[in-house]
Amino acid sequence: MKRILITGALGQIGSELTLKLRDIYGADNVIATDIKKNESEAALSGPFETVDVTDGNRMVEVAKKYNVDTVMHLAALLSATAEAKPVFAWNLNMGGLMNGLETARELKAQFFTPSSIGAFGPSTPKDNTPQDTIMRPTTMYGVNKVAGELLSDYYFHKFGVDTRGLRFPGLISYVALPGGGTTDYAVEIYYEAVKNGKYTSYIDKGTYMDMMYMPDALNAIVDLMEADSSKLIHRNAFNVTAMNFDPEEIAASIAKFVPGFEISYHVDPERQKIAESWPNSIDATAAKEEWGFKYAFDLDKMTKDMVEKLRQKF
Repeated sequence: MKRILITGALGQIGSELTLKLRDIYGADNVIATDIKKNESEAALSGPFETVDVTDGNRMVEVAKKYNVDTVMHLAALLSATAEAKPVFAWNLNMGGLMNGLETARELKAQFFTPSSIGAFGPSTPKDNTPQDTIMRPTTMYGVNKVAGELLSDYYFHKFGVDTRGLRFPGLISYVALPGGGTTDYAVEIYYEAVKNGKYTSYIDKGTYMDMMYMPDALNAIVDLMEADSSKLIHRNAFNVTAMNFDPEEIAASIAKFVPGFEISYHVDPERQKIAESWPNSIDATAAKEEWGFKYAFDLDKMTKDMVEKLRQKF
């Protein structure tokens, strides 16, 4: 990677990935794009262009303007929001992905897009979910992610586009606010713990989901994109994970650093249904073997850092 175009650069992943890549490759070599500009550091610390990812001509225009050799396509509608607007989600998620892939094909660029544990479904094995397994999701977001994995594979085999991707679990960050995902409770709980000392969870007790702290997710993206292409077998949907817990366990971890913290429950049936359709834990062996995936943060280490950073923020 030398000159990188990022779509959805002001979102949950993009707002941090943009800054990390600018630190590594130079501010002028990372072009942030989103549907509108804000006053964030990601928007102001280097080149920024307004791009609607459903406008393929505009995406190609910006990519050519900066002569990019890598396209990182992050723009998407997340799981809970996508269920409320399924037609819009299909048009944005799949139309934007196709435009990103076509941009990479035209410029002969590397291509990255994230997949998700949302690509799994109720019939997927729940525990230690394999890299290769049955995938029959029951959400629009999940359908989009499975289709995206297949489409990225297609562009590699059909057109030789160097496509790569990670199947992310829930991502936890103190920088960007939650963006409408089912796993967002694991971000909101830290904000509420620091501000109010209590949290009402919309996910029920005993509901396990895999998670990862954002610094580990960002490192995984860079490591995958810099990996030797000849060693990649599962190019577009590597299972990655760092931890797995239910609401009681994250609450217990927070209580170690926020004395007196309390959790209660008011379950959202829609998001609970989505969560129950996903794995309890996933197997990241392929990522470890093919490109050396690793992580640094377990639950308590992440909690300590989140609480410290949010106290500074507030």
